[in-house]
Amino acid sequence: MVLNMTQIFKFKNDIDANTLKQLEKQECLAIDTEGSGLQIPHRDKLSLVQFSTGNNDAYIVQPNRENYSAPNIVKILENDKITKIGHYLRYDVSGLEYFLKCNVKNIFDTKIASKLCRTYSQNHGLKDLVFEFCGKKLDKRLGSSDWNKNLDELTDAQLQYCSNDVIFLHKIKDELYKMLVRENRLVLYESCIKFLKTRIKLDQGGFTEDIFQH
Repeated sequence: MVLNMTQIFKFKNDIDANTLKQLEKQECLAIDTEGSGLQIPHRDKLSLVQFSTGNNDAYIVQPNRENYSAPNIVKILENDKITKIGHYLRYDVSGLEYFLKCNVKNIFDTKIASKLCRTYSQNHGLKDLVFEFCGKKLDKRLGSSDWNKNLDELTDAQLQYCSNDVIFLHKIKDELYKMLVRENRLVLYESCIKFLKTRIKLDQGGFTEDIFQH
């Protein structure tokens, strides 16, 4: 279907083999997830997984919440030749790895990059980055939707909301990367990304506070 010129493809349980082949050809894929709440995995569950190739398209998948078997999605996430771009991957990677039993490889986190190079601003949300780098205003009010509803029951507005979380990330990543290089903070960013998996393990172990504080 086409919503506001965005091509949206919906899948239940997993992407199909043809879609897998198409996505495996990409050097970068934007990723995002929706959950039944923010306390994943302790209380809430993974509800949706979104991908985008950066060509104003979105692939929205509703995993099987009984077994979370999605081998084709896992192939994408574990392919270290494909850069997975996300915003606040501390949340998304945690949910993906816990529920899909995978190891997400080769990631670029736009929130971490923004905090390191956009020191002229205190606003590092996705809507702030989309406005600055893409000139678009995002409506985030639907973020509190019931994403556990059947995929066919989600409204066009909800599907477009999910799409907006991924379709701008390629452009944002490119701009932030240039800024990281310009400000000589790329090595520091890469060190933060290496630590991210440890930060996620701390979250899952209940250590949500900053353990480096006095």
